[in-house]
Amino acid sequence: MRTSPSSSAQQARQGIAQRLREIRLDAGLTARAVAQMAGWHESKASKIEHGRTVPSEPDIRAWCTACGAEDQIPELVAASRAADLMYVEWKRLQKTGLRQLQLSKIKMYEQVKHFRVYCSNVIPGLFQTPAYAEALLSSIAAFREAPNDVAQAVAARVARARLLHEGNHRFAVLVEEWVLRSRIGSAEVMAGQLGHLLAVMSLPSVSLGVIPQDAQRLMWPVEAFNIFDDSLVQVELLTAEINVSQPSEIAQYVRGFNHMSELAVYGTAARQLIAAAISELG
Repeated sequence: MRTSPSSSAQQARQGIAQRLREIRLDAGLTARAVAQMAGWHESKASKIEHGRTVPSEPDIRAWCTACGAEDQIPELVAASRAADLMYVEWKRLQKTGLRQLQLSKIKMYEQVKHFRVYCSNVIPGLFQTPAYAEALLSSIAAFREAPNDVAQAVAARVARARLLHEGNHRFAVLVEEWVLRSRIGSAEVMAGQLGHLLAVMSLPSVSLGVIPQDAQRLMWPVEAFNIFDDSLVQVELLTAEINVSQPSEIAQYVRGFNHMSELAVYGTAARQLIAAAISELG
């Protein structure tokens, strides 16, 4: 099982390792004895409780059984599964296609009150046109060799846009200026997408900022991320999605978002940048 670069996931894993060690000590057993009773190499138990080996669910069950702590199994298995969800590879999330992943996020978006998104690569999903979403998701499905259910995934993604018009939601969006010029699909697709961006930025629920390419950077460009009500951050890497729930980490993303907000232009100035990108399409 892979370890995660996220400190939230690391702390969760360390908590599980510490709890397993406490269970062993309460049982009056050595790490070597636990390994022997579980049928493992004698060093495995030590590696697990020192965080060098991530225990699988069967490992947790074997450990607790050896220590006579079967009642601890459900809680530890649940904690392990939660830690797994903090760092999830796209190939796991998209193994059955892209549609299910889009559907799985609907409830999260419905519940959020203050949604902040920074995009350094593409137009954010909530603001994508069907044509742009189709071009983007088609390239993602091809790159990740996922089952091709792009049409259904596009429909699910575009359906989320209704939240821009209903409910008590606020959407603060930051995009780098080069996102406006990074051509996803044809020139016609991009023109339609940028025109749509001009339309949605006038909605009362939306604040759209564009960070000019010539801005004096006090905050460097980083990976795309979404902030849900100061309670969760989702970071999009090339290979995986990181779910950050550790308050100290969330605070850093909020701080980074605020710094980049100061670099962005809004209103008429943002519209001018979008219009300029449209005119360059010819």
